[in-house]
Amino acid sequence: MAEDLQKFLDELRTRLSLTEIIGEKVKLHRRGRDAVGLCPFHNEKTPSFSVNENKGFYHCFGCGAHGDIISFVMNTENLPFIEAVKKLASRANMQLPAFSKESQEAVMKRQSLYEIMDITADYFQKCLFMPVGAHALKYLREKRKFSDETIKKFRLGYAPSGDGLKAFLQSRGISENDMVDLGLVSINEDRKNKVRDFFFDRVMIPIADKHGNTIAFGGRILKDGEPKYLNSPETPIFNKRRILYNMNLAKDAAYTQKRLIICEGYMDVMALDSFNFNYAVAPLGTALTEEQVMEAWKVCTTPILCFDGDSAGIKAAIRSVDRILPILRAGCSVNYIFLKEAKDPDELLHSLGPGIFEQYLNKSKPLVDILWHKCKMSRVFDTPEQKALFEKDVFAEVNKIKDTPIRAYYGQEMKRRITELFGIQNKPKKSTDTKPITKNTRKPSQPIKEYHLVKKPPLDDLFIRKIAAAMIMYPQLISQYEERLSIFEFGNHRMSKMLNEILEVSHQDDYSDSENLLGKLKLNYQQEIEGLWELGMYKMQNTTLPDIKKEINDGLSEAQLKQLDKEIKECITLMKNNTDNTDENYPKYQQLIKERNALLASIDK
Repeated sequence: MAEDLQKFLDELRTRLSLTEIIGEKVKLHRRGRDAVGLCPFHNEKTPSFSVNENKGFYHCFGCGAHGDIISFVMNTENLPFIEAVKKLASRANMQLPAFSKESQEAVMKRQSLYEIMDITADYFQKCLFMPVGAHALKYLREKRKFSDETIKKFRLGYAPSGDGLKAFLQSRGISENDMVDLGLVSINEDRKNKVRDFFFDRVMIPIADKHGNTIAFGGRILKDGEPKYLNSPETPIFNKRRILYNMNLAKDAAYTQKRLIICEGYMDVMALDSFNFNYAVAPLGTALTEEQVMEAWKVCTTPILCFDGDSAGIKAAIRSVDRILPILRAGCSVNYIFLKEAKDPDELLHSLGPGIFEQYLNKSKPLVDILWHKCKMSRVFDTPEQKALFEKDVFAEVNKIKDTPIRAYYGQEMKRRITELFGIQNKPKKSTDTKPITKNTRKPSQPIKEYHLVKKPPLDDLFIRKIAAAMIMYPQLISQYEERLSIFEFGNHRMSKMLNEILEVSHQDDYSDSENLLGKLKLNYQQEIEGLWELGMYKMQNTTLPDIKKEINDGLSEAQLKQLDKEIKECITLMKNNTDNTDENYPKYQQLIKERNALLASIDK
């Protein structure tokens, strides 16, 4: 099937990295946004050859050589145009189409389609600031808290009802066929093929390609109804699988900051930008695709994927792992963050501020951790057979990686984690001592050492802050959790000291009122109270007492289970490596298992 030449070449350039292709023939070094090296087209001792990945061209300041990925292959391998394209197409796993003679005409047509979309974006924005769009403008300003600067930066608009766009475009001499091709109008077959506007009564969000050409729209409904977001259909200039929303505006900042955030939707991107996180992009209402990941790698080698912290967010992250593993390449991966304090970046930024979001970015988790979590989900390891199946499944995941060196390194890392999980140790080397090794050398009269059933499980600072905030908001929790908290290790953090004071204060005076307790604590912990954003979060979300108790119970149980699992593994290791003292460690092992089973039973209830 014949395809437009320009469209095919654009796709080819998108799939391949200019720096990677040139780097196979020229030794390149990073210098700012560009990569530089010795020019392959003339002899030089000082590098004057520059590669700009973002803009897709190379340039030599010495001899003036200039071109794109296709011209580089043509000039360095002495190939005609079509042969260079064939070679690159094979590299990109693309089927070379039968080009038509009308390719130049198609290029001109493509430019005219861009112009129509740009005119449409202007029309929607004008409607937003007219009386017909007043309710949409109020939604953006008040509910979304967007400034007029943000509204204009992202060219937000409003699509009114009544087929106004169709009439406007017709007045500009634009044909119905072009409107249909661009998804701006649709044909209603139930009404005698009547043509009507595709978008109506929606906030309109222009979608641009990385060069800034408007290629599609996303529309957000203002009333109740489905779908909440409606995107343009696939068109001659729009393929949603490889477009990341806002890449045209985010790419320069992403390259400079060495950061790129991939979040879930348009509004998150704009909210992040309004808080100066101006390197955020989003897929277009669908799961992240391989093509979008490869686009992201062109501006940042390790973008950060931002998901909600609920079960849906975890599932979305797991799905992304399946797509990314096969396309991993040296130096390129992804990190992950999961927002637990809010349902999305927009809510978190407005309720807790940019500092908390920055903390998330600084503690992002690498892909290998998410893969490990995926493999461990809902697994049991009670028998050797289950352990063997787990190991088999882990390496089935690793084998999805096509890049051989990366697959090998992932295999090593997974083997290390499996060894650590199951307490497997390498067999000790045979002793060169001629003295025979015997079992049970401990004298019968030697007493068995005492053991502690469970060491104090540590609580991290973030969870301690949540407990403190919960007790301040609901002082009745103090007596309910005082005894249980005594078995945990708080560490030396000042917030832990404040929590201890909360427990002590409850014995001295009647602080059953939240405000009285807060006033007392401010005498010695003013700074900590002012920084306790969890308290404000609980109040803002009207968190109920049962919800808070469940969160605390789950967190304490999780900490206990981690400590029990750690000590059980230590016991297993000791029994395997020190058979002389097995009779000392086995009772401890039995008691720890008993404690763990009792805890799990209480959680199930």
